Amino acid sequence: MIRSANPLAQEPRYELVTRVLRDNIRNGNLPQGLVLLEGPIAAVMQTSRVPVQSALRQLLDEGLIHRFDGRGYLVGSGQQTVTPIRHDIRDLQLDIPRDVDDALQTRGTWLHVYDHVEKQVAQCQIFGEFRIVETELAEYLGVSRTVVRDVMARLQERGLIRKNTSSHWIAGPLTARTLREKFELRSILEPAALRLAAPHIQYPEVEALQARIGSDPTLTPEYLSEALLELCIARAPNTELVDLIRSNRLLLSAVNRALSVLGLPRDETSIDQYQTLFQLIALHPIDSAAEYLRDYLSIIERRYLARMKIVAVVSVTGGFAPYLISQ
Repeated sequence: MIRSANPLAQEPRYELVTRVLRDNIRNGNLPQGLVLLEGPIAAVMQTSRVPVQSALRQLLDEGLIHRFDGRGYLVGSGQQTVTPIRHDIRDLQLDIPRDVDDALQTRGTWLHVYDHVEKQVAQCQIFGEFRIVETELAEYLGVSRTVVRDVMARLQERGLIRKNTSSHWIAGPLTARTLREKFELRSILEPAALRLAAPHIQYPEVEALQARIGSDPTLTPEYLSEALLELCIARAPNTELVDLIRSNRLLLSAVNRALSVLGLPRDETSIDQYQTLFQLIALHPIDSAAEYLRDYLSIIERRYLARMKIVAVVSVTGGFAPYLISQ
């Protein structure tokens, strides 16, 4: 069992993150004009993006940071025009008090086990409906119920589990209708966000990536999908739209990883299509790129459904983790 005598370990994570950022802004470790991005902050604080988002909103309300014509936030009240400073926060020497750091590490314990659980939960629901037993999961992982609750909250946030009328945690079943609805949302939201993002995209970055496609084996379809989101779609100035797109992608990403674990071959033809898409974006005909993206998402949807049909004929009678109970 994991226990902590540190009283800060009981505080909400967003409050700990807010405290660290606020203090480092006030002492000058985070200078005026520095661009603050959720991902790097989450990595430093050993947490997910959700408490970071809440912390940034709190700092925005306090007037310590402000929005600007770009991705993320700028340190400062916004009353004076400053040139954005783009430094990775992980390279800065942040002042993080020992008790706060210990609390963040304690509250971040779930991060060390989350990926493993997510893979098992995503994979099982491809084969039907399963109940997740918290006590069994805690014993299986060798962690406390507090850590398990953090894991379950993250799984629920990603749309991988839900509670039934008996307040039991349920995963699956993953249906063709669920996949179609997720892709329907993608086809509406992502082309629209790409159009909004056009004035804010760093086109040299896109051109550099596009030039590597086909020759760099590390540029998998999964990597290129994330690159499309981060380099292009997430540059849209509508943060609510971008957050919705990220949330809608979560289940699909988890399922795709689970299908790959089951041994289904990677879709190599996607790489050529991503190359065409990035080429269109780099050349700036954003309307053409947005329409191409919409068509491409329809193709991906059909491929997902085809892979699901292959899995449907596979007979699986066991092999699931003991905390997963078939319903």
